[in-house]
Amino acid sequence: MEKREQLTKSLKPHWVWAIAFGSAIGWGAFVLPVDWMATSGPLGVIIGYSIGAALMIIIGVSYGYLIERLPVSGGEFAYTYVGLGRFHAFFCGWFLTLGYMSIVALNASALALLGKFVLPSVIEQGYMYTIAGWDVYIGEIVVACIALIAFALVNIRGASLSGFTQFIFCVCLLGGVILLTIAMILNPSSSFSNMQPLFKPEIGAISSIIAIVAIAPWAYIGFDNIPQAAEEFNFTAKKSFKLIVIALLCSALIYALTTIATAVGQPWMTSVEAGSAWGTGMVVENAYGTLGIILLAFALMMGVFTGLNGFYVSTSRLLFAMGRAKVLPKTFGKLNSKYKTPQTGILFTLLVTMAAPFFGREVLMWIVDMSSLGVTIAYFYACFVAYRLFKWSAKQDVSRNHRFSFVSPVRKLFSLLGVISSIGFFLLLVTPGSPGFLSTPSWIALIIWVLLGALFFAIRFKNYRAIPKKELDYLVLGDYSRDESAVRDGSMEN
Repeated sequence: MEKREQLTKSLKPHWVWAIAFGSAIGWGAFVLPVDWMATSGPLGVIIGYSIGAALMIIIGVSYGYLIERLPVSGGEFAYTYVGLGRFHAFFCGWFLTLGYMSIVALNASALALLGKFVLPSVIEQGYMYTIAGWDVYIGEIVVACIALIAFALVNIRGASLSGFTQFIFCVCLLGGVILLTIAMILNPSSSFSNMQPLFKPEIGAISSIIAIVAIAPWAYIGFDNIPQAAEEFNFTAKKSFKLIVIALLCSALIYALTTIATAVGQPWMTSVEAGSAWGTGMVVENAYGTLGIILLAFALMMGVFTGLNGFYVSTSRLLFAMGRAKVLPKTFGKLNSKYKTPQTGILFTLLVTMAAPFFGREVLMWIVDMSSLGVTIAYFYACFVAYRLFKWSAKQDVSRNHRFSFVSPVRKLFSLLGVISSIGFFLLLVTPGSPGFLSTPSWIALIIWVLLGALFFAIRFKNYRAIPKKELDYLVLGDYSRDESAVRDGSMEN
């Protein structure tokens, strides 16, 4: 049996918290509050994201248990393999890869959006073409590509560097948002009456809240970066659920604060009608001029940097796990000889995402909307596998899987609620007439990705299926496969 590459255990707890929290809070918290309020009104946004955080914590119960039992790279890919076999694992990993990569690309494009608002004379140089209503300039492509290259290099240099950098960025992010919100509330022109009406009048309170809950899987994607980094923990995996909860609560707080900071500055419906490319920037500039924009731009950059860095970590670890399992070419399962990082996955992510700025921001938004569906599928798999592993009572058969199975009726109930929540998120995205129903371009992007996955799977199917189960157990799970009853027997395979 060939040698299995192993990542170095170098990540500290507060670094892992920063990876999860910083990944969840990217560009959207600073760029989209006006768009969200246009959909749901200020209070609808705050309540919707609070409910979303609660649902994510319910889902996080399953993640916490699975990380504790299986602290290996690959996250949902590994969990799905244990619970449902290699083919479901491929399906889950394929969709999750797209979700992670699209967030990397979109965070890089957010820097170009910031530049267009703050330094338009610099960024809007070298007009190339217009795609889906978005003017593409050479300047914004250069900015996005520089950011992508810089964070690829940081991640190649080691998990310690990327983890420490992520923590510093997150501290700056929190401080910047809190200071900005206080400043906006205290501004003489600000008033909480500007938040009226609290919900979007045309659809009412319930629909306003549901419209935001529908995009919660996208808004909080990032907490599931914790299982991707689990193999590199230098602490007990039992802490993972606590880190997930803290990261989600901090994320919900940031979404609430940026919404409040935007809404109190001027009547929010006026902000919507203004149609600015960056509504929050317009409101803050009206209140504090250049000084306000500098503070907001600083917080936005921290959010973008944490998103870029965090999703480079998760994407490269997922690709590494799939390469190690021979789902992808074996070069993905190799580590950099000096820094012991998944260099191929990092460079592949760089290569794919560097193409994204050429398509314009609107096209990227379609892909990200579609990727919400992929992330929801991954949530479902994780919760469903946890539900199968938890037992209502000791009377249930735990002879198989005794190392992974666990008697806990409370956790089993939470994992069931996680399954139901995941299905609910899925239905909100695919049901016509739903507030979160995907747009036509997003459906086209989804069909293209599914077809590409089917083609890739057809090419790899014969070799992937031929890998002996014992060998694949070892490649996916490492030492956790050595106890024969620690993994599903052949009857669990597809």
